[in-house]
Amino acid sequence: MAPTPEQDPRVYFAAERTFLAWIRTGLGLMGVGFAVARFGLFLRQLHGAETRLPPPSTGLSVWSGVAIVFLGVIVLVASVVQHLTLVRELSTGQWQPGRFSRNAVVLASFLALVGVAMSAYLLIYR
Repeated sequence: MAPTPEQDPRVYFAAERTFLAWIRTGLGLMGVGFAVARFGLFLRQLHGAETRLPPPSTGLSVWSGVAIVFLGVIVLVASVVQHLTLVRELSTGQWQPGRFSRNAVVLASFLALVGVAMSAYLLIYR
């Protein structure tokens, strides 16, 4: 007789692997956000070294970078809540198979919209 999901340790290990993947995603977003925020500084320094004039500053990269770092923080907090909820559901036997990951769908949709907006910005301001 096979163990029930709440008794099978493999189910909990799978939940923990998923949680760790979400942590990597959040940290990755935070790293990319930091790089985006500092990229504007790099471009201003490069421009100043070439022209000796004060570089123009739009501040867009700083705000974009901070927003992406904040998105990473949101992903980390949401992953903690999701993991705790899942473990509680598994341990009480309330877990239902076949549910999709709402957090993953929301994040992927939002990042797709950000990608479209960034593409449009890059095409308009080449």
